Amino acid sequence: MRGPSVLLWAFQVPPAIRHPFTTTRTGASTRLCTSSPSFRTASHGKRTIMSATSDASTTKQLVVDPFCFRQFQEQEASKSYGGTVFGISIEDFEAIANERYEESNLQDGYAPFCKHIFLVNDFTNEDARVNVLPITKENEHLLRTHYEARNEKELPVLQRSFPLEAVGGTEKLPVAKYLDLILYSREQIRKENEAMDKEAGEETAPWGIVSIKAQDVDKELPMNPITQMRNALGKEQGGSGIPLEREAYMESVDYWKNNAVVS
Repeated sequence: MRGPSVLLWAFQVPPAIRHPFTTTRTGASTRLCTSSPSFRTASHGKRTIMSATSDASTTKQLVVDPFCFRQFQEQEASKSYGGTVFGISIEDFEAIANERYEESNLQDGYAPFCKHIFLVNDFTNEDARVNVLPITKENEHLLRTHYEARNEKELPVLQRSFPLEAVGGTEKLPVAKYLDLILYSREQIRKENEAMDKEAGEETAPWGIVSIKAQDVDKELPMNPITQMRNALGKEQGGSGIPLEREAYMESVDYWKNNAVVS
């Protein structure tokens, strides 16, 4: 399964934002061409968050995986998705992510094939809204549960969330400060596609963006407990095949027993 089963949330989206560069495609690779030699960074502890453009004319390191297409308004699948949907095009999002990509900024994920990279959310207008709310006595009656599978191959699991309308709509949710890009290695994506009888495709970029989380912190939020369980079931059920780790599971429980997503 592609990254945490945390829903990523934003909703009505403005027209796509164009970015000041062009791309040229040759075979399976795409090169980014920029005319500006400057970029800026924001430092947060030991982590550097990229927040503008840099000089680059390099082969893509990151591409949006088809699993993540549902998070882009240009794709039909976005119409039935309850999470964050971006008005910016996939092409432009990839280009900006690759401009800001630095290998040294990759953060370890829940398995060796999973990494995170955090971008300052300064290029999506107000599409990306913080989608996790604390559960309180005042709002706990709004929680709803449902079984969900993110595609026809996944095993449905029980989820709970706050309906967007019940919490006052998109306008009541703050714009996210950061985007957490969840990355899977090319090898892992191929393995999961094979296990679920999907075509491997011809993409060669080393990292696929399998999910984009909008949040206010530049660190990974705990993976939902039920997602960890589904991952442990194996690739045939839509998981990653990573065994359940009790310590990580209990950390997740501590967080998600007091918080819930908005969808």
